[in-house]
Parts: sequence; C-alpha cells; structure tokens
Amino acid sequence: MPDVCLYLQVHQPNRLIPYDFFRIGEHAFYEDDGMNAGILNKVAEKCYLPANRMFKQLLEEHQGRFRMALSISGMVIEQMERYRPDVLESFQELIATGSVEILAETYYHSLAFVHSNREFERQVQLHLDKVEDVFSVRPRVFRNTELIYNNAIAAKAETMGFDGVIAEAVERTMMGQSPNFLYRAPDTARVKTLLRNIGLSDDLGFRFSDKNWCEYPLTPEKFASWIVNSPGDVVNLFMDYESIGEHQWKDSGVFEFWQALPEAIIEAGSQWVTPSEAVDLYRASRVYDCQFITSWADEERDLSAWMGNVMQQEAIAKVHRLEEAVLAVKDPDLTHTWAKMQTSDHFYWMSTKGGTDGSVHSYFTPYPSPYDAYIYFMNVLADLQIHLRRAQEKEDAAAASAGLDDQRTSESKKG
Repeated sequence: MPDVCLYLQVHQPNRLIPYDFFRIGEHAFYEDDGMNAGILNKVAEKCYLPANRMFKQLLEEHQGRFRMALSISGMVIEQMERYRPDVLESFQELIATGSVEILAETYYHSLAFVHSNREFERQVQLHLDKVEDVFSVRPRVFRNTELIYNNAIAAKAETMGFDGVIAEAVERTMMGQSPNFLYRAPDTARVKTLLRNIGLSDDLGFRFSDKNWCEYPLTPEKFASWIVNSPGDVVNLFMDYESIGEHQWKDSGVFEFWQALPEAIIEAGSQWVTPSEAVDLYRASRVYDCQFITSWADEERDLSAWMGNVMQQEAIAKVHRLEEAVLAVKDPDLTHTWAKMQTSDHFYWMSTKGGTDGSVHSYFTPYPSPYDAYIYFMNVLADLQIHLRRAQEKEDAAAASAGLDDQRTSESKKG
C-alpha cells in the first residue's frame, strides 16, 4: 500500500489601494495596509493559529510517525513579520518539531519562470535565503508558483540543486499513468517529480464540506481506506493551508477530521512521509513527459488563470519589460516594489472567466471587477516608472559628478 505525503501551501498577496489616474506621480505608496492586515488577521484566527496548534500537537503525539510539508511564500512571511509576529512564531514552533519540511518556491509567488530566467533564479535564491534565516532550514524540494510545471522547469530545478519538484498530475499529460509514483522528466538525470493526486487532494480541499457530494460526510476512516486501496508508492495530498478553517469552515467538522486523520492512516497500514523522504525512498520508475506548461489552477490547469485575456497579458508583459532598467539602478526598495508587482494574484484578479472558475476568481478578488484590478495595477506601474526614471537620472547625475571629479583630480596632478 502507498505512503502518504502531505504538503500545504501558505500564501497571502499584497493587495493594492484603489490607485486611480490622478494619483500617478503624486502618491508613491501602493498597498492597502488595512486590507492586507485585516485579511491576514482573519485567516490567522480561522486557519493558521488553530491549524498550527492542532498539527503541532499531532506531530508531538506521534513522535515522527506523522510528518508533513509546508511551502510559505516570501510575501506571507513579510506580512506576518509586519502584522502578526505571533503567527510567524507559531509556524517556527511547528517546523522546530523536526517533522515538518519546508519547500522552496519563488519569493514573490510569481510567474517569473515563464518570462525571465534571471528573475526566476533571483527570486528562488531570495526565498531560500529567507527560509534559512527565518526557519533555519534549507529546502531540498522545489514547488513552483501554483504548481506551474513542464519539462524545462524540472530541468531547471535539477541545475539549481534540488532533489525533487512538485507538479500537478494533469490528465492530458499523464497518458493514463498513475500519479502515485515518482517520475523523471526527459533530459534530467537526478531530480524526481512528485505529482499531486488531484482526486484525493480535492476531496479534502474542496468537496469535504459539500453536502451534495455523494461521499458526504467524509470520515477519516473512509478516507484512509481510499488511500490504502490506491495503487502506487505514494499518494501526494497537496492543497492550500487555508482549506482548513478558512475555505472549509470550523463548523464543517474539518478540524475534527484532520485531528483524527493521521492515526486513521497509520492504523490502516500506511505511513506518512515528507516530499524529501519520498524522493529518498522511491526511485523515479517512470518518465513524465510534460512538454506544455501545466498548473493546478482552474479547469484548464494551464496559465489561463493569469494570462487568459488581453488585460492580463498586457499587464504581465509590461511589468517584466521593466526588469533590465529596474535591476540596473540597483535600488533595493525600488526592486522590491517592482518584484511585488509580479505576484501572480494581481493577474488572477484580472480574469474574466465565467462559470465555476469565474466564481472562484470572484471569491478571492479584493476589487469590484477584473477591470478595476487591471486599472489600479497599470496606474501603479505608471507611477513606478516615474520613480524609476528619477532613480536613473539620479544615478546618471552621480556618475557625471564622479567623472567630473576624476577629471579635476587628473588635471590637478598634471599641474
């Protein structure tokens, strides 16, 4: 029977103020601190704090028999440092148990790999450094933003020294294979790919509280029986942390379910492993040839959640066109502000999809419409470009002044 690998994603974006045209050139602060703090506080009280307490207790009680992994974006770490250091401390305590693995990702939860190899590498290194500084661990497994993946990303993860990479088991690329094995991408020699079991993950992340679901109510024992009767080496349960207490509310029984699940899995005969342990335990027995970019977002499971309409495409192209100029001025604050504008949520909120996917986009957006999200974003970029030009002019003036001083010094010596 297969092992069980649990990974939970923790992320909060920085939401923009309603930045209208008349603020351009006049107002250099872009983020809605009140909204960002308010949402973090709400999610902390409903999910992060109670879930961290629960998992810490479970990890200590099971003394290594229950294990899990987290991926925590640089954006949410910054928010916790600023608004809720007690929440960050609760994550530190969880990781200090020794039974929680931290995964690497892009610091800004961005789509950088799709647009810039240099910026992607910079952001991954920033995240590695931040995780080591805050949690005193060095990740071995890479998880790209929203599980964005293809063969090239697997190869890149290998060249960056990772042992494993996380991906979505998208049906059109699986060719009938099971997600419950470790895979190898073509043209890679060492890195292993762990694929999310979509059905079982979404049973917990989405369907758990759906009273119209044919399996409602789901019990730990029933779910454990599904696990142990699955084929393969390891069942990968990957989902948002916020599905515990935030998306699935407390009164749904979600905390009671998770409280009992570790022991139910163990009693059924399976064991819990972290992604790195799965990489160490099992060989990559099959090739997963994913030539096209996939993700875990929306029904299409591609890039359309962020790049599916002209507004999204224009916005993301514009922010990345600034890369060379921004990095050239070597202004840390300007670079950080520009990089935060790459966070994938900005483009997600611009989606104009309908149906179920559209409802999910609408649930998460802080703005009245995708058009407002686009307008505020583009106005902020226009103002950021003004600050970039000023920084360039200041740098040019400093260089000219230094050159003049050198000339005077040279003439003085000749005299």
